[in-house]
Amino acid sequence: MIKYTLSCDNGHSFDGWFSSSADFDRQAELGLVSCPACGSVSVAKELMAPSVSTSRKKDEAKVLMMDQARKEAVAKIRELVTAIRENSDDVGNKFPEEARKIHYGEAEQRGLIGKATADEARELLEEGIEIAPLPVLPGDVN
Repeated sequence: MIKYTLSCDNGHSFDGWFSSSADFDRQAELGLVSCPACGSVSVAKELMAPSVSTSRKKDEAKVLMMDQARKEAVAKIRELVTAIRENSDDVGNKFPEEARKIHYGEAEQRGLIGKATADEARELLEEGIEIAPLPVLPGDVN
């Protein structure tokens, strides 16, 4: 179906749907196309711009794809963070102390989560203790 913007000889503008350009021409010749405002059958197609894929439309499509990809990435990260939390001991503010004990063989090897200041984290890294922050994701309440 093709939507045409039409106008009559009295200046009224209206839309019409046709199966093809030839279908409009045939119906207009037979007097089957008339203005809904005044009834005139002297109707013509107005100049119209074709629907063209513009860079703006492409940019909008990219944004939608990025939004979907971002949602999927956040969901995967959320799954990983959940798995880490479920399989680790939360030692709270004792994290630096417990991480050192494990690193130096004073405590059993296990996954830890907890809190550390920026200075404490820096010191752990300087000692060769591998740590990483867990991301705070959109919608997290912590």
